[in-house]
Parts: sequence; C-alpha cells; structure tokens
Amino acid sequence: MKRVAIICLTLIFSLCLATGAFAVDKDAIKKQVDDIVVAIDGGKTAADFASTAQNKPYYVFIMEEGGNLLVHPSLVGQSLKEKAEPVYNECAKATADGVWVGYVWKEKQKHTYVRKTTGGLIVGSGYSE
Repeated sequence: MKRVAIICLTLIFSLCLATGAFAVDKDAIKKQVDDIVVAIDGGKTAADFASTAQNKPYYVFIMEEGGNLLVHPSLVGQSLKEKAEPVYNECAKATADGVWVGYVWKEKQKHTYVRKTTGGLIVGSGYSE
C-alpha cells in the first residue's frame, strides 16, 4: 500500500513538473510583439525581424493590412486573407494598443496577440492549445 502511494505521488509530482515546463508565457508573447511594434514605429522594417519567424515556442508573424505575410515561418509572400480568411479576419482586429484574438488553425485552437504599427502592419504571436 505504501509503495502504491509513493508511486502515485511520484506520478502526480512528475505531471506537475511537466505541465509547468510547458506553461504559456503570455507576458513574453505580448512583450515580444510590443517590442517589435515599437521598433518598426521607430524606423525598423518588417524584414529586420525575419528571424523572429523561427522563434520557439512563440514565433512572430508580420503582415500587411491586406493580408500579405511579410514575416512567417512558412507563408512569406502569401495572402492570409486568401489562404485562411477567418484567421485573417481575427488578426485584422489588431489595434494600436494590441488585442488577444482566437481562431482555429490546422485543427488547433490558437490564441494570438496582435498589434498594429502606426504604418498599418499587423504584428502577432501566440500559442496553440
């Protein structure tokens, strides 16, 4: 009986550690997007942030208001509006102050923080459930 209790406690402890390791850091996502928006508003270009499309676990995308993706891990040069209009419609809700939006992408629920630059670019990053 004591052995079973120890095994159960070990499993519960391991599960707690595992889920904590993969906890979503919404503040880090927001800061990443906010920093990029400030930099672009200060004179940087979307191209200056091409490498952020490879950031793990929270990659960044940058698109024009019409949907053309300037920075993305795999869709650069494509129109999000044409490829996935419901996703585009959510991301297009971006404001100068930033807003969290939700949508389904490749059968996964996504939560994305999007913010608009003064020049109208939409910068976003998020996580999947």
